[in-house]
Amino acid sequence: MTSPFPDGFLWGASTAAYQIEGAAAEGGRGPSIWDTFAQTPGKVKNGDTGDTACDHYHRWREDFGIAAGLGLKAYRLSVSWARLQPAGRGDLNPEAVAFYREQLADLRDKGIRSAVTLYHWDLPQVLEDEGGWPERSVAECFGDYARRTAQALGDLVDEWIPINEAWCAAFLGYHVGVHAPGRQDRTAALRAAHHLNVAHGLAVAAIREHAPAGKVGSAVILTDIEAATDKPEDVAAARLSDGGGNRLFLDPLFRGAYPEDMLAHFAPTGAFDAVLPGDMESISAPLDFVGVNHYHRFVVEADPSDEHLGNRSLPPQHAVTAFGWEIHPESLRRVLTRLSTEYTGLPVYITESGASFEDAVAADGSVDDADRVDYLDGYMRAAGRAIEQGVNLKGYFVWSLLDNFEWAEGYSKRFGIVRVDYETQRRTPKRSAEWYRDVIASNGASLNWA
Repeated sequence: MTSPFPDGFLWGASTAAYQIEGAAAEGGRGPSIWDTFAQTPGKVKNGDTGDTACDHYHRWREDFGIAAGLGLKAYRLSVSWARLQPAGRGDLNPEAVAFYREQLADLRDKGIRSAVTLYHWDLPQVLEDEGGWPERSVAECFGDYARRTAQALGDLVDEWIPINEAWCAAFLGYHVGVHAPGRQDRTAALRAAHHLNVAHGLAVAAIREHAPAGKVGSAVILTDIEAATDKPEDVAAARLSDGGGNRLFLDPLFRGAYPEDMLAHFAPTGAFDAVLPGDMESISAPLDFVGVNHYHRFVVEADPSDEHLGNRSLPPQHAVTAFGWEIHPESLRRVLTRLSTEYTGLPVYITESGASFEDAVAADGSVDDADRVDYLDGYMRAAGRAIEQGVNLKGYFVWSLLDNFEWAEGYSKRFGIVRVDYETQRRTPKRSAEWYRDVIASNGASLNWA
């Protein structure tokens, strides 16, 4: 079969600052909510922290050399708000500006496009102390941070993504409490969701004004949600679940309004009193592309005992990753075609897609991660089918280039196509890295299309 991926398709990989940089107390960096959370006993598996992580702060040249050796066309990184603006406001930290400028210039020299995420969950702790994302003032601080960062780095950035996975930042951080800052308050989470959306809009305006050469988009986590049966109560439960996970963020971005059923469902919380005149126009400002992060399919049934969205997820129906997440490539095709048909014809990038597995290290140090190769092959072919069905897909960023600090799971879960030995910091490209190099070189023709 001829590869469906168009010429110029951006084959890339993604990372995030707190997960790889380390150097938590170097270069003028201030504490973030993840520093505080990880240092709180019982919050992160094995008491792991991001203090050292992959030591990318000192080893980024090696890591970018690996990226270039794989033939990556693009690299998605996040800049750390806590490093660039440790007090959460005011002038940027010159050491951090120099650090990121050097990285971005090196990527450009290597012919690798840069996609920069402004916020991948490392809120300066001082702003959480002032109330965090449930407070509008934090969104306003983010708008200023976006403006200053666009001014400082804009000449070197190709694509901008203001917020990574606003759903996770809001609900895992402020409702479920399994991510930083670890609060459990549904109303606060809903207010946080709105203010993250507001922050996105403020950042888009700042980037348009101060870094007009770059393109600006999003990174929305999209979940494929199906009803367990055709019973009305299960269909309704799936609709609510989709509203709380997907439409609460897609609709403001592309329709300029929150879904009516979500406003009605959450009305008793009063959370959407936080919506002020002009907010929705700002949030829905035109974008150049839309980024999709995808990991999950959930099959749900009605559960009246669930006070949040009235549903529960059934056990996975197929093989799972080390995280217990179902392997179901068709779900990626489904979320891509849905986005294209229901929301926007904008260019789409898969800004995260990947899996953790229990990688076995051979005596010679090599890692034959055949399960990850099979996973990525299946999901990339699903992306190809979406292109054949009319989706304007322009790039695919594997999560992740490196094994890294996997949030509340610490270092117990490995997503990288490059193994990191955390004791020695030795990098070892896995079989999946070599496989990906062939995929890139062939523009997808080497995938298992048979």
